[in-house]
Amino acid sequence: MALIKSKALPQAVELTAEEKPSCESLLAQLSDENPETRRWAARDMLHCEDASEALVSRLKIESELSVREVILTALIHLKSPNSIAGLVECLRSEDPSLRNEALEAMKQLPDLVAPIMVDLLNDEDPDVRIFSVNILESLRHSDVESWLIGVVEEDPHVNVCATALDLLSEVGTEAAMVAIPKIKARFADEPYIQFAADLAFKRITEC
Repeated sequence: MALIKSKALPQAVELTAEEKPSCESLLAQLSDENPETRRWAARDMLHCEDASEALVSRLKIESELSVREVILTALIHLKSPNSIAGLVECLRSEDPSLRNEALEAMKQLPDLVAPIMVDLLNDEDPDVRIFSVNILESLRHSDVESWLIGVVEEDPHVNVCATALDLLSEVGTEAAMVAIPKIKARFADEPYIQFAADLAFKRITEC
């Protein structure tokens, strides 16, 4: 599922303070058997103190696409450290759809993702490192190239390095030129690394 950037939460009729459901009530509704009830609960939880934790917990088990969309949009609107922490947990899920949804959501939170990017790129799980490189594709941060160079020079996993090389060929500058011979030497027996490194070198020198 690809998230729509700047997607607004569904609008509801304006309620008075007395009419608004309590956070305790919304938390219960988030587990209701009716998807529409869960969807509106996710939308209305934005003002609740522990909204991020509750929404992430529901996201991990939610099967209804429309509810997942609202939860993800709510997490993006919240822009909290707990939202990011929960999305990082989702990157470790066995559910590929959930992983991709979390990745797309994180791309829309560059100010919160950037401070933890070094940790993500050094995660013990190579899949998380690959997802982190994918996030860099649209992060629009001044350190993107240096992060990619670090991956190319130091990451021990061939697939992580291949993903980084592919992106480096698109965003790399002369600063990346020193790293390319190093990765070719480290993975001398990997045909794709040799191809991707040569392509990155060619594209950078042509710019």
